[in-house]
Amino acid sequence: MPTSALARDAPTYVAGHGGLVGGAVLRHLADAGFTSLLTASSADLDLRDRDAVEAFFAVRRPATVVMAAARVGGIIANSTYPADFISDNLRMQVNVLDMAARHGTTRLLFLGSSCIYPKLASQPIREDSLLTGLLEPTNDAYAIAKIAGVLQVQALRRQHALHYISAMPTNLYGPGDNFHPQNSHVLPGLIRRIHEAKASGADRVVVWGTGTPRREFLHVDDLARACLFLLEHYDAPEPVNVGTGTDLSIRELAELVALVVGFEGRLEFDTSKPDGTPRKLLDVGKLHALGWQARIGLREGLEQTYAWYRQQLDAGTLRAA
Repeated sequence: MPTSALARDAPTYVAGHGGLVGGAVLRHLADAGFTSLLTASSADLDLRDRDAVEAFFAVRRPATVVMAAARVGGIIANSTYPADFISDNLRMQVNVLDMAARHGTTRLLFLGSSCIYPKLASQPIREDSLLTGLLEPTNDAYAIAKIAGVLQVQALRRQHALHYISAMPTNLYGPGDNFHPQNSHVLPGLIRRIHEAKASGADRVVVWGTGTPRREFLHVDDLARACLFLLEHYDAPEPVNVGTGTDLSIRELAELVALVVGFEGRLEFDTSKPDGTPRKLLDVGKLHALGWQARIGLREGLEQTYAWYRQQLDAGTLRAA
C-alpha cells in the first residue's frame, strides 16, 4: 500500500486544470513543490478523443494523474443537457483511465461527486450507500457517468493491481467558479444574482426553489489539499467522501451571501423551480480517521470568493459559460 510522499519531480498530470477543481489542484501541487506538472487545455487535447488521449499519454507518460476534468453544471444545465453530460463524461473518464493504465501511470485519483449517492440516502451519507437506491432525477445522467468512473477505478485495481483511488467531493466553491446566470451551481449563482441586485438598487432577489433543501459546501482549496493527502495516504477500492461534515439550508446560504455582499433587500423563493435532493450531507468519518479535515470556514470562503468575483468583473475576465 503506497503511503509515502509522491516524487515531486515525477511527471504529474492534472486533467481539467482550466476548471474550478483542476485549477486549485494545480496551484496546490505547485505550492507543494511539484516541478514537472503536465497540463493540456481542451483546445489542445480533447479528452473525448481516444486517439488524442493515447498520443498524449504515450509521449508524456505521467507517473501520477488527478482526473479533475468533467462536464459540470447546476440543476438547469443537468436537466437540459443530460445526453451531453453522460456522453462527454463517460468518454473523458474511460479514455484517461484506460491510457493511464496502458502507459505506466502508477497512481491516479478520480474525482467524482456526491450526486452519485441515492436521492433518499440516510444522512449523513456513507460511502457504502452507493448503488443502494434511486438517484436524483435532475442530475441522474451525470451521476451515472461518475458512478461508472468509480467502478472503472475498482476494475483497474482488480484486473491490473493498480494503485488507483476515487474521491467524492461535496458541493464545491471558490475562486475560478462558474458564475453563468443559468448554468452555474447554487452558490456562485446566488453570489451573482445578489451582487447584481445590490448594484442595480433592486429591493429583492428571487431564489430558486423553496429554500428548505440542505447543502454542504467545501472550499476548492481544501479539496486540493485533500487530493494530495489521499494520493499519499490512501490506497483502497472504496471511494472516500471529501467534505466539511456540516450543512445549512439554501435559505440560510442565501442570507449569508446577502450579508457578505451587503445586500439589504428581501429574498423571495420561486417554488416553481426544482429543489433537487432534500439533503446531501456527506459522512466524512473515513477521511477524518485518516487524519485530514477541512480548514476554511464558509463565511471566510464566501468573502474570499466574492472578492475574487468582483476582481474578475473589474478586469473583464469572468468566465462566460
